[in-house]
Amino acid sequence: MECISVFDMLKIGVGPSSSHTLGPWRAAERWIEELKAANKFDQVEQITVDLYGSLSLTGKGHATDYAVMLGLSGGDPEMIPIDSIESIINTIKKDKILHFNNEKFVPFHPETDIIFNREFLPFHANGMIFTATIDGKKSKSTFYSIGGGFVVKEERKNSKKNKEIFLNTFPYPIVKGTELLAYCTQLNLPISGVVLENERSLRDDEAIDFELQRIWTTMLECMYIGCHTEGSLPGGLNVRRRAYDMHETLKGSLPYSNPEEWMETIRQTEVKFRQILKWVSCFALSVNEVNASLGRVVTAPTNGSAGVIPAVLMYYMVIENHEANFDHIKRFLLVAGEIGSMFKKSATISAAMGGCQAEIGVSSAMAAGALCELMGGSTDQVLIAAEIAMEHHLGLTCDPIGGLVQIPCIERNSMGAIKAIHAAELALDTDPAHVKVPFDKVVSTMWETAKDMSSKYKETSEGGLAVAVNIPDC
Repeated sequence: MECISVFDMLKIGVGPSSSHTLGPWRAAERWIEELKAANKFDQVEQITVDLYGSLSLTGKGHATDYAVMLGLSGGDPEMIPIDSIESIINTIKKDKILHFNNEKFVPFHPETDIIFNREFLPFHANGMIFTATIDGKKSKSTFYSIGGGFVVKEERKNSKKNKEIFLNTFPYPIVKGTELLAYCTQLNLPISGVVLENERSLRDDEAIDFELQRIWTTMLECMYIGCHTEGSLPGGLNVRRRAYDMHETLKGSLPYSNPEEWMETIRQTEVKFRQILKWVSCFALSVNEVNASLGRVVTAPTNGSAGVIPAVLMYYMVIENHEANFDHIKRFLLVAGEIGSMFKKSATISAAMGGCQAEIGVSSAMAAGALCELMGGSTDQVLIAAEIAMEHHLGLTCDPIGGLVQIPCIERNSMGAIKAIHAAELALDTDPAHVKVPFDKVVSTMWETAKDMSSKYKETSEGGLAVAVNIPDC
């Protein structure tokens, strides 16, 4: 059991992948902390990084090598200027020197010091080993990126401590949906209220509101950037950005100059029924086009599925409820985060472990449940909405063409967002007494499906569309 905050599930970082980019980036940071704690950092003479399994098979398309170098250089994925990334990488490649944690210079040849190993380490599909040469001796440390930017070590030295934190810090520890519903009944609170009480055990209300606003601002800016950027995505597939063209067709003539004004102009635009689907798709596509171009997004619960939650929340803000404000945003994100955490605790949010059902499926369930609460759904109906959304993503494979988070990943965010809205609407018309598949059952079914799924459909680019379409190696 883990103490998983909403802010663990919704993290700000750089695309294109939470498990293959943000995770290795954070692992590099943790390795530096290890070296410093052991008083070894200043003695490091050489560095090598071995990537294994899915990190190796799709690592170049997912910019894992970039992430490793940026993490070793001391860059912060939440704050690093996006425009500086290419120059930092190009300097390392040209000079063959790494400014280790921005403190000391170490020889580093990316072509030979980042090693892509096709074999899998036994603990998880996303394994990596950092090696430092100190006085001619090798010092190794192994990390695993388990999805959503979460990083662990195999021995899980902190597992007992984490369990104690989970039980003792959160006043209302939750693993299953039945537990969540019981607390809602006990406290006479909606799901968002129970989650808020848990968050208050970690930080005060001002800090909670500040971080949730920061998350929403990042989501809104990401949609804005994606809708106002044209051209093709990097990586070799020459995928044309579509959010820009869709937005040009949909937007009205009202002027705006920033994301907040942009949102208001959409609210004032008369949106017809067919345009609703196009707007939602536009919002989702915009986020994942930014993600695919190493832009800043909110992991929700992963980078590959980052477009679903902002698209559905934006739908509520500009189409469903023109009076919506920060309180609605807050409730939405709290509910979404809790639903995602239950999937992580009892199943997985890693495509390398569970296929795309663990990413788009989970994000769609998160968005469906959150939207259902805002639209007046009962606590039971919120989990029904999440169950419906996941039920119709079961078995979804992860088979990115060229190892890039582009085809079919970007479009899947649009589909996941549309399904989330439909799932919420279905749940609102569902009598909980007649439900046949409870939320907890669909979570366990997703995990069983993940374990039965062939590894070639788990973010390896060795099956499905990745091999069915004849695309040159990227």
